[in-house]
Amino acid sequence: MSTFLGMPAAPPRSPYGTGNLRGDRKFPEAAHDGLRDDQLRRNLGRATRTIRAKRLDVTGELPDWEHLRDAGSAIKTDTMNRLPELLEQLERNVTERGGTVHWARDGVEADEIVTRLIRATGSSEVIKVKSMATQEIGLNEHLEAAGITAYETDLAELIVQLAHDKPSHILVPAIHRNRDEIRQIFLDGIPGVDPDLDNVPAHLAATARAYLREKFMTTKVAVSGANFGIAETGTLAVVESEGNGRMCLTLPDTLITVMGIEKVLPRYQDLEVFLQLLPRSSTGERMNPYTSLWTGVTPGDGPQDFHLVLLDNGRTAALADTIGREALNCIRCSACLNVCPVYERAGGHAYGSTYPGPIGAVLTPQLAGMDAARNDPNSSLPYASSLCGACFDACPVKIDIPSMLVELRHQHTEQSGITGEKLAMRAAARVMKQPRLFTAAQKAASLARAVGGRDGTLSRLPAPLSGWSDSRDTAVPPKQSFRSWLASEEGAATLRAAAEEGAGRTHGDAGEDR
Repeated sequence: MSTFLGMPAAPPRSPYGTGNLRGDRKFPEAAHDGLRDDQLRRNLGRATRTIRAKRLDVTGELPDWEHLRDAGSAIKTDTMNRLPELLEQLERNVTERGGTVHWARDGVEADEIVTRLIRATGSSEVIKVKSMATQEIGLNEHLEAAGITAYETDLAELIVQLAHDKPSHILVPAIHRNRDEIRQIFLDGIPGVDPDLDNVPAHLAATARAYLREKFMTTKVAVSGANFGIAETGTLAVVESEGNGRMCLTLPDTLITVMGIEKVLPRYQDLEVFLQLLPRSSTGERMNPYTSLWTGVTPGDGPQDFHLVLLDNGRTAALADTIGREALNCIRCSACLNVCPVYERAGGHAYGSTYPGPIGAVLTPQLAGMDAARNDPNSSLPYASSLCGACFDACPVKIDIPSMLVELRHQHTEQSGITGEKLAMRAAARVMKQPRLFTAAQKAASLARAVGGRDGTLSRLPAPLSGWSDSRDTAVPPKQSFRSWLASEEGAATLRAAAEEGAGRTHGDAGEDR
C-alpha cells in the first residue's frame, strides 16, 4: 500500500500592499495635467536644477565616491539576502532595550496598531516626522476618522497637509508649490497668521515655526518614520535638515516609529557608508544638519514608551521577485527624480503613488501589483520612462532602474493576454520570416511617399499609429529599399569598389610590416 502526498507546489504568493500605492488614472492621462501646468513645470525645473548642481559639487569632492556606491549596494544586497534573520535580530535588541516591536502585514494592520497605541495614551493629538511610510499607508486619514489629529512638522509636509494636497517628491514633498502659493496656504490654514505676511522664505519659515512650537511643547505622542534600523544594536536613525525631527524624537512621552522592513541594516558600522551617501545624493550636503539616533528607552531621557512598527505592505512580495527585489535597496534619497526628464515635466502627482519618479515606477508595481483590476493604473508606470539611464547613474546604491523597468514591461505584456500590439507583432514576424511577403510589404510602404510633405515627412499617420504622430513627424519611406538597391547594378558596383579598396589597404599594411 502506498500513500500519495500530492505534487509539490509553489508556496502561496505574499499579498500585495494597501494604501496610497495606486492612482485613479494611468500615467499618460495624469501626466497631461502636469504638462499643461506651466507654473508647475517652472517650479520643478528650478528646484531640480538647483539640487542636481549641488549634488554634483559635493559628490565630486570625494575621490572614493564610486567605492562608496559599491559598498552601499553590497550592504543592501546582503541585507535583502538575510532579511528575515536581521529583522528578528532587530526585534530582540529593541525589546532588550525597553522598546516594543509590532509586526504589520499591510497598511490596514499598521494603521490599526498605531491608532490603538495612541488611544492607550489618552491623547487625541500626535506630531509626526519623516512620515513617508505613513503616507504610504494613509495613516493621517485613518487617524482623522478615529478622532485623532495628526500634525506634520516637516515644513514641506506641513505645506502639503494644510493645502489638503499630496506630496509630489520623495525629499521635497511641496516642490510643486512656489512662495506665493505657500503664503496663501499659510494665510488660509494657520490660525492667527498676520494678514500682512509676505512671501519671503525666512518669514514663511518663522510663521510655520511659531505654529509648530506650541505643538512640540504640548503634544505627548509622536509618530516617526526611520531612515535606518540597525539589527546589531536595535538603534533607529532619522536624518533631517530642520530640527523638527529632533523635537519629535525627544520631547513627547510616547514615540511610535513606523519603519518599512527594508530599512534595516546589519551593523552599526554600516552607517558610516550611508551617512555619506544619503545627504550628498538627496540635498547636496556633506552631512545632514540633524542626525538623531536612539536605542530603546533611556530612563529619564526622551520618550519613556517606545514602539517600533515593522511594516511589510507588499515588501515580501517584492523580495520574492528575483529581479524586482533590487527596488528594496532604495534609501529614499530622490536622486533619480532630480535627474529624470519625465518626472521634471510631468510632476510627481502623475504617478498616483506615494513614491513618484523612476524609483516609484518600479517600486509601486512591486508593492501593489499591476493587475489588480482591468486597466490598472499601475500597469502604465513601467512605461513612464525614456530609459535614458540617468537614474542608474545617479543612484547612490546603484539600483539598475532601467533594467527593472524593462522587466516590468515584460511582465505586464505576459499578463495582458491578447492585445492589438501582440497581434501586430505576430503579423510583422510572419511577414519578416517570408522574403516574398517582406519584399511586397516594402514596396507597398513606398507608396506612402505620395502623401509625404515637401520636407520628406509624414505629419499624420493613420490609426492605430496616430498616437505616434501626435507628437512627432515620421520620415517617408525611401524610394528604394536596401535589399533592392543591393540587387541592382549600382549596389553591385559599390560593393566591388569597396572590396577593391579594402584589398588595397590590406596589401599596403602588409608592405609596411615588411
